[in-house]
Amino acid sequence: MKKIILPITLTVLAMIGGCSSGETTAAEGWQSLFDGKTLNGWHQINGSAPYTVENGAIVGTAVLKSKNSFLATKQVYGDFIMEFDTKVDGELNSGVQFRSLSKASYQNGRVHGYQLEIDPSSRSWTGGIFDEGRSLWLYPLSKNEPGRKAYNKGEWNKFRIEAIGNSLRTYVNGIPTSNLIDNQTAEGFFALQVHGIKDNKSKVGTQVRWRNLRIKTENLSNEAWSKGNTIDQI
Repeated sequence: MKKIILPITLTVLAMIGGCSSGETTAAEGWQSLFDGKTLNGWHQINGSAPYTVENGAIVGTAVLKSKNSFLATKQVYGDFIMEFDTKVDGELNSGVQFRSLSKASYQNGRVHGYQLEIDPSSRSWTGGIFDEGRSLWLYPLSKNEPGRKAYNKGEWNKFRIEAIGNSLRTYVNGIPTSNLIDNQTAEGFFALQVHGIKDNKSKVGTQVRWRNLRIKTENLSNEAWSKGNTIDQI
């Protein structure tokens, strides 16, 4: 990976504080993935971590001896720009799947596909792209020091995914974290992950929260931040 270049523009910074899903309009082309009150349009795949709705956020709670749990959209998506906010307790690992699949023919329905990593540990790879259930790391943040510093532990953080053709880009609080070219999967569902816990009882009951989940599927080239905001591509 070459030297990282981070020309963050005033336009990008202004967009970070954009409207919440409840404030967006159809005219802007954004669609809400979560109504703020129910889990309509979502269903759980794998794992036993419970998902609830509290104070306008989806809340996933870690339980002992569970596989990775995923709350997935019932609808699948191809090209898109997605934005959401997340807050994670402590060092509970999490992530958001995109263009992901669950098929009986593949490891008995195991969720697999691209994941935007949420990593509050000292490794600090939040915003990297992990290939859940398949190839593992596709874009780690080992050589993206500004990206590693973008995540604010214990606070609400803003995330953005741009998946346009085979180009996959991610941002954390407006900072570019991944820039990947990959054509394994052209479409699939989104899913909110609560990481499985085998024997670490200290993480039982810790939670992940998501809010303001919204998506845009048209006129993406005009909306993409990539025009003035680049890091090295893998």
